[in-house]
This record gives sequence, C-alpha cells and structure tokens, in this order.
Amino acid sequence: MILLRVASALLLTLTALNSLNATPSYADEVPPVAVTVNTRAALATVPETGIGTNHAIWDTNLGTDETADRLKDAGVKLLRYPGGSYSDIYHWADHTAPGGYVAPHTDFDTFMKGVRRTGAQAIVTANYGTGTAEEAAAWVRSAKSKGYGIKYWEIGNENYGNGHYGAAWEADDHADKSPAEYARHVVAYADAMKAADPTIKIGAVLTTPANWPDGITAEGDSGTWNKVVLSAAGPKIDFVILHWYPGALDRASHVPDMIHLTRRQITAYAGAGSDRIGIAMTEFNTGSSSAGTTTQPGALAAADAYATLLANGVFTVDWWNVHNGIGPVTQVEGQTDYGDFGLLSSATCTSDGATCEPPLNTPFAPYYAIQMLSKFARPGDQLIRAATDQPKVTAHATRRPNGDLAVLLINTSPGTPYPVTLAAPGFTLAPTALTHTNGATTITTTTAGQPLPPLSLTTITLRPAAPSTGRPTAPGQPTLSNVTDKTATISWPAASPGPRPIAKYELHRQNGAITEQLGETPGTSFTVNNLTPGTRYTVNVIARDTGGALSWSSPPLTFTTATPATSSCTARLTVQTDWGSGYVGAIDLTNNGAPLNGWTLDFTWPRTWQSLGSGWSADWTQTGQSVKAVSSPGSGSLPTGASTTIGFVGNYSGPNVLPTVFTLNGTVCTTH
Repeated sequence: MILLRVASALLLTLTALNSLNATPSYADEVPPVAVTVNTRAALATVPETGIGTNHAIWDTNLGTDETADRLKDAGVKLLRYPGGSYSDIYHWADHTAPGGYVAPHTDFDTFMKGVRRTGAQAIVTANYGTGTAEEAAAWVRSAKSKGYGIKYWEIGNENYGNGHYGAAWEADDHADKSPAEYARHVVAYADAMKAADPTIKIGAVLTTPANWPDGITAEGDSGTWNKVVLSAAGPKIDFVILHWYPGALDRASHVPDMIHLTRRQITAYAGAGSDRIGIAMTEFNTGSSSAGTTTQPGALAAADAYATLLANGVFTVDWWNVHNGIGPVTQVEGQTDYGDFGLLSSATCTSDGATCEPPLNTPFAPYYAIQMLSKFARPGDQLIRAATDQPKVTAHATRRPNGDLAVLLINTSPGTPYPVTLAAPGFTLAPTALTHTNGATTITTTTAGQPLPPLSLTTITLRPAAPSTGRPTAPGQPTLSNVTDKTATISWPAASPGPRPIAKYELHRQNGAITEQLGETPGTSFTVNNLTPGTRYTVNVIARDTGGALSWSSPPLTFTTATPATSSCTARLTVQTDWGSGYVGAIDLTNNGAPLNGWTLDFTWPRTWQSLGSGWSADWTQTGQSVKAVSSPGSGSLPTGASTTIGFVGNYSGPNVLPTVFTLNGTVCTTH
C-alpha cells in the first residue's frame, strides 16, 4: 500500500512502501528509489506544438487515414514536410524531386489532409538548395489561399552539409556555399514569404552544439556557421532549427547546455529583440541502431530526451520519422530490433528477404514513448524539476492547470524492478498509473504504487487533497539587470491576487530538484547578493498572500554572473581553432597587482565530458574536473602590468561550455 508522509511544504518525495503484512519479495531487498519533485522549481510550459514527427514524400503511406489515426492516438501535434534532405530538391508546384523518389499520394494537399485528420499543425521546409525565394513565396500564398493555416516555415534542411565543411549530402546549386550566402538568401526568402503572408514564422538552420560542424570556421568565413547566419539573418527570423542524432542512449544530460549555448549565440549575434527567437528540434532520433531504434532502450532514451528538451523551452521536438524502413536487424533486450528509425513499421524486408518487419503501421517502441509523453506532458502543463537518487531511474514532472502533478518515471535497468518512496503532503496518489514495459504493444493502466518494472515508462498522478483555488496567479516572466560578479537585480510582472492581498514575493534558486530561497520582498524587484562569480543561476519567483497561500512559480530566468570588474589579475580565454570534438585554447594572463615570482592558474571544467589534452608554456595537470597550470621554473616572473600567454588542447564529447572563472595564486581574475 502507499503511505503518505509529511514533508516540507511543496517539496515532494515519492515513496512506494510494502505493506507490513506483505509476503517478502525482491522489493524487500532492493532499496527504494527516492524521487524528489519540486513545484517551486518551474521550467518551461509545454507548448501545443511540443510533440512532433516527420513525414517524407518517399513514403506512400504519408497521407493515409490509418497513419493519421495512429499519430493522433500518439498525441502528435506537429507534422513536418516534405522530409529531410528531400526538402532541398522538392518542388511543390509540380510535386517533383529531381534525383529522388517521389511516392504516389504524397503531394502537399494529401499531406495536409493527414495533418487535419491527425489534429496537428504543419511545419514546412522551403527548398533552399535548388529552389528560389519566389517559389517559396508562391507556396505560402497557395497554402494561405486554401486556409491551411501553416505558421512555421523553415528555409532549407541541414544546409551546412553542402560540402562547405568537407562533407556533402545536402543539395545546393549555389556557387557560393558559405554560411554568408545562406544567410543572404534567408533574408530574401523571409521578405518574399512574409509579403505573401505576414503572419508566418520563418526558421533558419543552425548547427547543434557539439555536433559536426558546430564550432568550425571554414576558410574565408568570418566565423562559425551559427555566428555568420545569426549575425546576418537574425533580425529576419523567428526561430532557429536544430537537428540531433546523439548516437547513444544516455545523452539527455547534454540538452541543458546544448540549448543554453544556442540561446547564448542567439543573444550574442542576432541583434536587438533576439529573445523573440524560438528553438525548434525539427529532427531528432536516438541514432543508435546497435542499442535499439525500435526496441525499449531506444524508447526510454526518446522519452527522456523529449521531456528534457521541452523542459528547456524547445517549442517542438520532431521524431525522424513516421515510416523509415528496415536496417540492421539485431536482438536487443530479448526483442527484435529492426534498425528502423521510424515510429511505425513500413513492412519492409532485408535485401535477402530473410527478415521482414511486422505489418504496416505496427507501432515500434518509440511510438509508445511519444504516446506516454503526450499523456504525461499536456499542452499548458508546466514542467518542474524532478530527480532521483538512483542512476538507473530518471524522473520528470509536470504541474497541470488544475493543480495535479504528473510524474514520469523511467527505469532503464534491464533486470531490476525498483520500488519508489512517495511522501506527498497536501496531495493524494491517484489509484492508477500508466505503464509501458519491454515488448509491450500498448500502454496499460496499472495500480499505482507498484515497483517500476525493468525497462519501463510509468506515469503517476498526484492530486491536491484540498481545492487549489483562491491562490494568487503566478508572477510573470522575470527579467534581469545590473549583473555583477556577486549581485543581480531581478524584476517581474506582478501576480494577480486571489481573495486575499499578496503579502510578498519569494525568489528561489534551482539547485537540481532542490531550491534555495535567495530573498523575499513586497515589491516586484529584488537585488540578490552573495552570488558566486561566473556561475549559472536559474531562479523562479513565487507570490505568497496574507493567508500563506502560494502561487504557481513564475517562468524560469537563467543568467550567469560576471567576474570581478577589477582584480589583481586578468585572464582571457580565446579559442584559436575548433574541430568539433576539441579545440586549441589560449589564455592571456595579465598581472595587475604586485610583482609575481612564480604563479599558479586554476580553473574547473564545467562538465565531466571536458578534459585537458595537452598544454604548453606552463606545467599542466588535471585532477577530476580541476585544471592547474604552474609557471615553469625560471619563467615565473610576472612584473606588475606584465602579461604572458599559455595554451592548451581541450577535448569535449558534449556541448562545450567554456570555463569562465580563473584564479591566479588563489585570486579570482577579471575576464573582460
């Protein structure tokens, strides 16, 4: 049975306990997993377009009623057309794709018929590689005249794969294949397409942090693809486009830094008002046929990544794709994996005919992951922080408009069923849960509080024990000003009071699934003190009324503190060259204080996937994530005002957030 225990207000710990009279079993031997859910630590709100997938014009089943009904049942809310790299050879007016196969019954009107039956929106990729701005504008006019209501239009697909960086898979007839040329055309496309329909949103292709060719500056370019494109086209676009095929099942931890770096680039390069620019993940797949593309491990990874991307504010995540075709056939966790990157079976066979997929439109395991996501994270829900003390079990949580909490639990262990502990003051556990297990062909309704089966997805619901009406509304989106190394001023739109006046606002910092209160005020602005230099903070604001009732959390605000404005030292890190998995860094050191005869520079890698390869002009060592550079004997003299430069090779296998805090002989240096 479930026992509800008292815990601190709004901080929830979930625990499933055996009845004292139950027969001993494996659950008596496996320690329960403590799952922490924090309603104060609010993340992004789930958008209407959050859960999407791709259609391709080489799939003759693209527009069938059976396909649309399957996608509707999965909760898909956005459908992309005409399909990956085919976008850059497809001509919509005559429904041709020179050099590619166009299947019957895949024209634009058929696609839109399926979109409407699915109950979704469409996102359309205009042909950049072999098309023109006028052709794209005519497509917009046609769609508008037919009342299709298409809001989102991309300009090209993976256009950095046109040979400019050495690899060529994307069609591109332009003589100049540089990011500057792409950006110039994005401006022309945006002008022409918005002249046809001013209500549409235009998206430009970016490289995904830590994924080739991100970080590379090609010969003749003034910067990386993202820097050049955003600098030239930023004022004309409404969203940016990322694609992600991580090739492994444990990469959801990369997402926060991936999106953080993308937003930082948008802010740095896209000009005034760049906060209007959204981020769309219009192609995503786990990309690991050996670990399971159609079996449960891939499904668990998909659910984790979808939830993490949505929590970080991506407005759509679009699976690649609906039907794809058989690939290498393997056995994964007792199930046949068809090496197919689709959600639904295409009923294809291996070239020798020895193995065939299940009947057409049979759902693969990732289909159920997306279906579970659509039940867990509904449009309008606010994602909130959740964590566990067991690496094999991942947790995500949402807070629903009616006050319910939904918790998604992902057990990645192939053999261990984990009990979980649940203490929820002010909430009661709904009697049933939703579960999908290894090899299952449906999401089943189970009794809540059971141990999590191996390789499973489980969604439980917690309901307020008392009505949640009569509370203040959530404060509006906080904004930032006057950031220093130790202080920041945070302001927010006022909440609307319920039946009682608002007494104060509380500021809470997210620290994983735990929060710490940074301060409180009766006003709508607060200066936070005692911050740590060079540190990323995410904060929420909560209103409390005179009766003690709390509002929902505001949307999150994320910012990074600076380093000291003045210091006895200055350190400036620059990247000399980057090859996508490593870089050459140079650190310029200036002594602003008393003369030094010997010095030690220290910094810490922000992430475990970063490491020191080699270094020069100092003696370099790394311990854990800490890096130390010590002046070489006989070359440690650094008089007042003198500078020296040291260098290193940094390696990375995930988003490369550079270190920003450097200490020289224990003193934090300024870095600007």
